[in-house]
Amino acid sequence: MPHQAPSPLLAFLRRLLDQSGAPGTRPPAAAVATAPEAPDFLSLDSVSCVSNTPPSRSIGPAGVALIKRFEGCARLRADGMVEAYPDPGTGGAPWTIGWGATGRDSFGGGMIAPGTCWTQAQCDARLEQDLKRYAAEVAAAIGTAPTTQAQFDALVSFHYNTGAIARATLTQRHIAGDHQGAAREFARWNRAGGRVLKGLVRRRAAEAELYRQ
Repeated sequence: MPHQAPSPLLAFLRRLLDQSGAPGTRPPAAAVATAPEAPDFLSLDSVSCVSNTPPSRSIGPAGVALIKRFEGCARLRADGMVEAYPDPGTGGAPWTIGWGATGRDSFGGGMIAPGTCWTQAQCDARLEQDLKRYAAEVAAAIGTAPTTQAQFDALVSFHYNTGAIARATLTQRHIAGDHQGAAREFARWNRAGGRVLKGLVRRRAAEAELYRQ
């Protein structure tokens, strides 16, 4: 039988079959669909969305006023400088300056001692610096225990004067929610140098009153 050339219609149909992925043919690269990528849940596991760190707290105006009321800024000299003075309980160390600052001399180097002098602005700056530190220590000691601003202020004043927030029974009672018992604990801290001081008696009463508000 003589060979016949394929008709133009048949050739056209064959080309369409080849391009549409007929068996034995390979579709063009552009026609290959890319599978969607799976979500990367492992990377999400390493992202912290919620912080467990309690917010920082600061002492309020009532607490600052109480501290200034009892600390005073004593030994103001004629030249306007503020001079260090001995501890009322011991008659000596720890030497105090400005708003009750003891320990390190932030401006002259060394330790606060007889002859240490600061300007009023330096006294104010040291108070602000110390209050941030004492407030942070009180916040760490009481943790997540419910605490009003008045209670927090009273505790910071107490700690600023005694340095005892971490070991005081007062703190334990506050954490336990025994606020009446905690308020009574302030009065126990009225001694310096082994003797009761009227100034400390008045201060503890003022702190307890603030705590109860």
